[in-house]
Amino acid sequence: PAPTPPAPEPPAAADPPADGNRTSVRAPAVVAREAGSPEFAYEVRFLLDARPPAVERMRATLAALGDSLVVVGTGADDELPTWHVHVHVNDIGAAIEAGIAAGRPYQIAVTRFADQVDAAPAVEPTGPPAGPAGRGAVVVAAGDGLAALFVAEGAVVAAGRPSTGELLDAIRATGAIHVVVLPNDPNAQAVARAAAEEAQHLGLRVSVVPTRSPVQALAALAVRDPGRRFDDDVIEMAEAAGACRSAEVCFASREALTMAGRCQPGDVLALVEGEVHVIGTDLLATCEALLDRMLGGGGELVTMLLGADAPTGLDEALRGYAAHRWPFVEVQTYDGGQPFYPLLVGVE
Repeated sequence: PAPTPPAPEPPAAADPPADGNRTSVRAPAVVAREAGSPEFAYEVRFLLDARPPAVERMRATLAALGDSLVVVGTGADDELPTWHVHVHVNDIGAAIEAGIAAGRPYQIAVTRFADQVDAAPAVEPTGPPAGPAGRGAVVVAAGDGLAALFVAEGAVVAAGRPSTGELLDAIRATGAIHVVVLPNDPNAQAVARAAAEEAQHLGLRVSVVPTRSPVQALAALAVRDPGRRFDDDVIEMAEAAGACRSAEVCFASREALTMAGRCQPGDVLALVEGEVHVIGTDLLATCEALLDRMLGGGGELVTMLLGADAPTGLDEALRGYAAHRWPFVEVQTYDGGQPFYPLLVGVE
């Protein structure tokens, strides 16, 4: 098993920079119905807890039933990932049965396009959330720097390890009826889903994008577009989060056998998608090896979030290394202030 940080608190949540470099706000779009063939009359959406092989079988079934199929999720093969499933069909029951055959579907929603065109406004609002008619975002964050980034983007921050009630309070505090929740840690996803279900009883529409890392939340929020339908926007955010490879650097608290070999207390560990890939004794050298490991598989943008325990000069050293070793990659760094993890990395 991979060594854990000295305290159980999950990583903080990161968000796009306040200077607008990553935030994309497009012009409003006129929406009569979603893209896809008019042959299909219904949109079916649900969250699904299932293993990848079963999801691939479901994907093939749904592809034969309709179009506009999107299945995105995060999680390792030895866990039970959560997937966002979206498809346009005529046979609603068959689509839901495909989900049941694959795993545990929940938060099932069905929209008939004929009703949607009559009831929905043609143009969505374009500004930031304004009262109950707007959209909101709730993120889980630990670290002053990360919290400040989220707040600058108009999100409500739930600090530390929030309970279901605390997350529900944060959802209500957005003042919006359409809210996306970014848990930013696998352990917080169940709490986020429970809060979303409770919020539905209050007449709110809440979707959980199953981000596992702050850098995935940053990628998700970068593609928000108030000109899209809310459900389409959630799908775009989930796809962006899933396309962002995440990693973190921490210190081993005990001896353990990892995928990269045996580590000792005090060793520097670089984890990619939750698995130890590099074990070292020097923080800077381990961080550089991590960048090489991640960028060796491709990438155009690297986001680095410096933690509360990051030594002075780590930012400049890593930026210089990346500029020399990977000159065609854009690098962005921010002071996250997260505990336990001197460095969080995202590659897109």
